Amino acid sequence: MTAPLLDRVDRIVGDGVDRTVRAHHRRRLRRLGWERALAPSGDGWWAQGEPPPRPGNRLDVLIDGEQALPAIARALAAARSHVHLTGWHLTAGLELVRGEGPPVVLGELLAALAQRIPVRVLLWAGAPVPVFHPSRAEVRAARRELCHETRIDCRLDARERPLHCHHEKTIVIDDEIAFVGGIDLSDFAGDRYDTAAHRARRRLGWHDVATRLEGPAVADVAAHFRMRWREVAGEELPAPPAPGPAGACTVQVLRTVPERVYDAVPRGDFRILEAYVRALRGARRFVYLENQFLWSSEISEILAGKLRDPPTSDFRLLLVLPSKANNGQDDTRG
Repeated sequence: MTAPLLDRVDRIVGDGVDRTVRAHHRRRLRRLGWERALAPSGDGWWAQGEPPPRPGNRLDVLIDGEQALPAIARALAAARSHVHLTGWHLTAGLELVRGEGPPVVLGELLAALAQRIPVRVLLWAGAPVPVFHPSRAEVRAARRELCHETRIDCRLDARERPLHCHHEKTIVIDDEIAFVGGIDLSDFAGDRYDTAAHRARRRLGWHDVATRLEGPAVADVAAHFRMRWREVAGEELPAPPAPGPAGACTVQVLRTVPERVYDAVPRGDFRILEAYVRALRGARRFVYLENQFLWSSEISEILAGKLRDPPTSDFRLLLVLPSKANNGQDDTRG
């Protein structure tokens, strides 16, 4: 086949796959009572339901591991009552602080904390089919390394849908500070301590972002951890009072939880999708989107619609995607 013909076939097949996937998503969300996630009613940025937007927060955006990991280390070292941590994967030997002076190693820091306060860690149990990574065996080995001769309480969460994983990364400290974002506390498949310069280090680097949160919204991050811990570990953790105001930001904590994973959320929670749809649909001047992949045909259709019928004459759409994603290259290109 010639290149133009291949492109045409690729486009036809891709359009057909997109239509099929979108129809499946609509049927699934309609069946679960979540159709509003794809077609929210009314204007405004905030998703409906609980938890609502919380005023009075401080929110710091930490770009790349060079900013995020030392900030996490400082907050952990100052913990007074407990540390609750979730992750996709965790490496005990990850160095959170580097450069001058001795490094601060994650496993050593958590082990020292666990001598005086509860340290609870909730990780994805790993891929059940070992052709995918991290596998169940690899995660169990990482847990053994983390917990060996320590008081760290680490549980593995195997409640997932096929071909899905637990991908959240949260840290709650004393129910007063929370870190929420995309940076794994791991060097699995690449070192997360990347810098803004992204210098070559003979290892795969990870450009990513995390947020540091103080104020009333921290209680919502903490409540989500307590829900998962109760269902995985069977331990009911007490709900503390919400923190008082700490800043001028209004923050809404959102999540994606598939249906039939946790008893407390039988129909799932899809408010991240709802918030994306609301934000992109309501954009007036520009959209800046930076991501590892751009897979969602529903989101792509919204963006294409903004370009076909721009809300203002100077509307701009800026997309930043990896030129060579480490996986999913065909999907990203399409």
